[in-house]
Amino acid sequence: MIIKPLRKAVFPVAGLGTRFLPATKAMPKEMLTVVDKPLIQYAVEEALAAGIEQVIFVTGRGKSALEDHFDVSYELEATMKARGKSMALIDGIRQKPGSPVYVRQQEPLGLGHAVWCAREIVGDEPFAVLLPDELMVGGFMKQMVAAYDRLGGNVIGALEVPDSETDKYGIISPGKQDGRVTEVTALVEKPARGTAPSNLMIPGRYILQPEVMTILDGQKPGAGGEIQLTDAMAQLIGRQPFHGFTFDGQRYDCGDKGGYIEANLALALARDDIGPRVRAFAQTLLG
Repeated sequence: MIIKPLRKAVFPVAGLGTRFLPATKAMPKEMLTVVDKPLIQYAVEEALAAGIEQVIFVTGRGKSALEDHFDVSYELEATMKARGKSMALIDGIRQKPGSPVYVRQQEPLGLGHAVWCAREIVGDEPFAVLLPDELMVGGFMKQMVAAYDRLGGNVIGALEVPDSETDKYGIISPGKQDGRVTEVTALVEKPARGTAPSNLMIPGRYILQPEVMTILDGQKPGAGGEIQLTDAMAQLIGRQPFHGFTFDGQRYDCGDKGGYIEANLALALARDDIGPRVRAFAQTLLG
């Protein structure tokens, strides 16, 4: 089996972010900051650290701030240089010419449709999908790429959750297990409580073969009246190698207000510059 190298990553960022209104009325939800860095930057850095060469954003109306963030800011950079300030933070998000690439999802038809919008740029190559709402600490995509380089086919993220929460997520039906690698025999979207085939949920990280685009091309709407990526992936099972990879690290669901606050607190406490102050404040606040 020939395993093609993974060079491209798709970031679906066209969502309206209604759960964070009014903050997201005029600002993309992906630009919400955890401490001092936007959510989208954490996801892009995770991809680049895994060896991704081309970043593909599937955007929508009102996302110009996201595009500006990864562009050159001449005025800002000139001012910082004139004042002798470090350029490290700015240089860290600068992208090579031609990357990133921006594609529009013109209608909110679901995650599967958003991924399909990137088909012309993905071409006939394998590609990663990262959902910026899911903030992963610990290099999840790098771990997944290492598994993909060994296994080929499709590799999706897997994360153990309590049995009481399996009805909230897409769940993996497991086959053979080898350490943190689990063979995927089926995918079940939000199974009724007590009926889940495992407690392995899919936390918004995927490495997929380009054939999924052909499936999405004719995919009919599924749950919620949207074109579901899970439904298309399920059709690849049995036709191509398909595995789940269990994450060794920490996940924060920043699509949820509580998870977003948790991420800010956890990452602030982990920093040398502000951690002691935040810890002292939290201890005072909690009595």
